[in-house]
Amino acid sequence: MKTFARTLTGALACTLVSLGAHAGDNAKSDAVKTPATATSSQRAADPHVSPPFAAIVNGKVINSAEFDTAVREAIRQKFYHGTPPEGEIEQLVRDVATNMIDRILLVEEIKRRGMKPDAKVVDEKITNYEKRYASSARWQQERTQILPPLRQRLEEDDMLATIEATARNVPPPSQDKVFAYYKAHPEKFTEPEKMRISLILLPVDPSSPTKAWDEAETAAGSLRLKLTEGGADFAQLARDRSAHESAANGGDLGYMHKGMLPEGIQEKLDAMKPGDLSPPTRVLQGIALFRYDALQPPKHHDFETVKPRATDLLTRDLGDDAWRNLREQLRKKAKIELNTQRYAALGKKTSTGTK
Repeated sequence: MKTFARTLTGALACTLVSLGAHAGDNAKSDAVKTPATATSSQRAADPHVSPPFAAIVNGKVINSAEFDTAVREAIRQKFYHGTPPEGEIEQLVRDVATNMIDRILLVEEIKRRGMKPDAKVVDEKITNYEKRYASSARWQQERTQILPPLRQRLEEDDMLATIEATARNVPPPSQDKVFAYYKAHPEKFTEPEKMRISLILLPVDPSSPTKAWDEAETAAGSLRLKLTEGGADFAQLARDRSAHESAANGGDLGYMHKGMLPEGIQEKLDAMKPGDLSPPTRVLQGIALFRYDALQPPKHHDFETVKPRATDLLTRDLGDDAWRNLREQLRKKAKIELNTQRYAALGKKTSTGTK
């Protein structure tokens, strides 16, 4: 379910968050600071009148305060404390706008279809909110003001989930279409190249002094000489000396594809060939010796083997297409105006289908 059908936004979200830990105070204060000198009748006649807007969808205003709150929350969820990569913020702003526009249009479609929410599900969620904020003095003081918009939001969310599930519920594809999908997407049905790796790990506590690491590296070098020049058996040495859980299997880690090992170790293995033994290698848990045992080339599975998976993948893709098409059709029929003067990112290529 998309963000517009899953989360609470704007002043309602800020109020609920602040009940728990006052985390919404800043967002709410932003909304309070937004100019709002126009009368209700003026705003109804001209949606461009203050407060500033992000978009107007069939006459319904997405004001800047709620839009900015939604963007901040999306940035926090996607990037947490990390620095957003260059260019991604603009795309995120467009995605948030698309989701908020879609929500308005889908709610209109819900009303057009005469859909009703599942009252039992909504009541259960309201009860959970009551329990969650039972000890909050503010909840007790303001619950009569908070509950009506909260219930409305939860009812909309329930119906949005229903309309999405209905759109995605496509007929099962024919076998011919499944086979065509299989032929068109060979990468989805090909097992990637795998390396079979064995390991001997000499443990060193990460906080140990340099001397301990040096001693373990020297010991690993001695084991390597026994293997390369003394004819020692790798599996037996692993059982006798390795601190890794694979020791019981003679150090055998099994077949592993790229991405299963840390980047630095994968680079070392990429430079090796089957039969090679790595030099003593420092890892988080100590000093390791890796042996590259065998290579399993990519394996493309025949259709009969992967037919159930191909059917599931195609059905999922068809459902995604149907859900996307519904939203695109609603946008094409809608009158949508974006405030590109205030939000330049919305003036660039976007999926909102504005007109």
